Amino acid sequence: MNSFAPITSHPALACAALLTVSNLFMTFAWYGHLKHLEAQPWWIAALISWGIALFEYLFQVPANRIGYTALSLAQLKIMQEIITLAVFVPFAVVYMDQPPKLDFVWAGICLLGAVYFIFRD
Repeated sequence: MNSFAPITSHPALACAALLTVSNLFMTFAWYGHLKHLEAQPWWIAALISWGIALFEYLFQVPANRIGYTALSLAQLKIMQEIITLAVFVPFAVVYMDQPPKLDFVWAGICLLGAVYFIFRD
């Protein structure tokens, strides 16, 4: 029995899971160097970030291919933005030691509005 059958039989769910992993890599690629490589030249941070971003693409490309079988292009994009915020806020607060802000909540509410308009019939 295929243990992955439940997720692969639901393309939107598989897409969301893969995009979440993709976003974890991309968030570290884009922002992790600000914490760990601040003393290094920018080009070293860029090379390391590109290495991390490769893994992001290894999850993002299949996510979009799978998701596009059940979702429109606009729905894929909004899903990506929601997941980006859901990954970024904990990253900023926990990993980068940024203070939580009420603006994160307002941004999330605005994105919920986008979800409503893109996913309604």
